[in-house]
Amino acid sequence: MNASPTPAAPADRTRWLVIGALIGLAVAIVASPAFPERTSIAVDDGTSAAEHTVSVTATGRVTVRPDVADVRIGVSVTRETATEARDVGAAQMAAVVAAIKAAGVADRDLQTSLLSLQPVYDYSVSGSAPRLTGYQMTNVVTATVRDVETVAAVIDDATRAGATTIDSIAFRVDDPTAPENEARKLAMAEAKRRAEALAAEANVRVVGVVSIAESSGNVTPPVYYEKALAGDASLGGATNIQVGTNEVTLSVSVVYLID
Repeated sequence: MNASPTPAAPADRTRWLVIGALIGLAVAIVASPAFPERTSIAVDDGTSAAEHTVSVTATGRVTVRPDVADVRIGVSVTRETATEARDVGAAQMAAVVAAIKAAGVADRDLQTSLLSLQPVYDYSVSGSAPRLTGYQMTNVVTATVRDVETVAAVIDDATRAGATTIDSIAFRVDDPTAPENEARKLAMAEAKRRAEALAAEANVRVVGVVSIAESSGNVTPPVYYEKALAGDASLGGATNIQVGTNEVTLSVSVVYLID
């Protein structure tokens, strides 16, 4: 009868279990795909770095002779009744408009800019209620004169026809496209000059443009007449009109990239 095998000692069993675990782990590592490293890496794709910029503003100015004038010419009459003021004012204004058109202003260049019928009160008696003395009818048109050499003739003819007020006259350039383009070129050239000067002082150089914004202005202040003209005034000669010049301006704000 064969003897039964001697059972392994506990220490031997523990040693074999450890060896088996190590062998299994080795097999698993070989059989499984490689695990990627989880190291955090900052990738520079060109967007994370802050851009170095310099901002400048510049203005281009071009002086031109205006070719259009806007003149406000009107009639103001006062009569005892509203109906009479309206009738007289309407007839007088019709004659003024006819004279303006005869001087060369087209229908499309005439526009009513003010029409008013207001009561007139006498406030001269202190402590008493104002007294109604009549009604004032005012009718004003804006005439766009496209030949500035005829502005004086338009004003004089309208006055002879019965105009009693000339509110203002303003000269402008009808199509400012060409002078604006020239002003824009001047503004951009000046902006670049300033940016390069600043960059040179900082020992850097201009390498590009980040953004551009522009604003234009061609505001010509109107010339106001100090007094209204009497409808029957004797002019004694042509009205003196000085056309002068206008300044077309255009400003740019440019952000340049520097390196």
